[in-house]
Amino acid sequence: MLKLLSLLESRRDWPGRVLSERLEISDRTLRRDIDHLRELGYRITTFKGPDGGYRLDAGSELPPLLFDDDQAVALATALQTAAASGAADGEAALRALTTVRQVMPSRLRHRVDSVTFSTLPSDTEVVADPAKLLAVSTAARACEVLRFGYVSVRDDPDAEPSRRRVEPRHVVFGNGRWYLVAWDLDVDDWRVYRLDRMSPRIPTGPRFTPRAVPGGDVRDFLAGRFKGSVGENTWPCTGEVVLHLPAQEVIPFVTEGTVEDLGPDRCRLRVGSWSWVALAASLGRFDTALTDVAPPELADAFALLSRRFADTSIRPRDGAAVPSQNEPDRRRTTDG
Repeated sequence: MLKLLSLLESRRDWPGRVLSERLEISDRTLRRDIDHLRELGYRITTFKGPDGGYRLDAGSELPPLLFDDDQAVALATALQTAAASGAADGEAALRALTTVRQVMPSRLRHRVDSVTFSTLPSDTEVVADPAKLLAVSTAARACEVLRFGYVSVRDDPDAEPSRRRVEPRHVVFGNGRWYLVAWDLDVDDWRVYRLDRMSPRIPTGPRFTPRAVPGGDVRDFLAGRFKGSVGENTWPCTGEVVLHLPAQEVIPFVTEGTVEDLGPDRCRLRVGSWSWVALAASLGRFDTALTDVAPPELADAFALLSRRFADTSIRPRDGAAVPSQNEPDRRRTTDG
């Protein structure tokens, strides 16, 4: 019956003959199992025709949920993960986990209790307002213009929120926060908004024809925005240096980039960052000689940092800065 139910949930219509073959049961057994599911509250309708069969419809009340062993363990683990990570309302997730665990057979409770873990503290505040998440997700799914007040990270927290009108396309969870990817109708461009800074206004606006995000993949698009790129999922500034360290000592500290082994005490590192100065500063953490720097913009950033650090080392006791002469601005800025 569990396998029958999972099949009915996987597609709209199932010919009876195909169901019997998939389950390797007789037509009589299939009809008996269908009747049993109906007694449990599942609305299963029968359709006529040469390939007559069955359809699982949505009902007005939630029937008893039936899970096989793997599904039950996966559900309990997901609830525990949601509560621990803050991706959902922690109290509600824990109550749901307790409810699911109570009705599990002892063999499954043992498996669920064996999955215990901790999460590392995060410097980002996870805010998952269920009502706000539902309002934004519903507008995106219905392709309806969304109006909301928004407090930008650059705004005064006490300032009046700016008014935005967007075509919402995707709600994404990443980096410990919820984001909305939308086409801003006032600037005619794509924008990314944090849900915790939004105040949705009801009712929503007219329906719209959905646009495809640049590149077609919302995950790549958002990852590119996090890197400070307005195009592809790449760093705006990418360079390379030769580090006077063995490759095996560098690789554990490179999350994005490539390390080329050049011998027992040298390797070439290719890596990117949101600005040339940020890239140069990140390379300094390896505490070793750097040679063969490319491109010239990265070499200029090293020179800029050396002047700043030299100024810092001779700063007067009163804390007044010693200005550098001819200091260029190498930063890359993005609008987010």
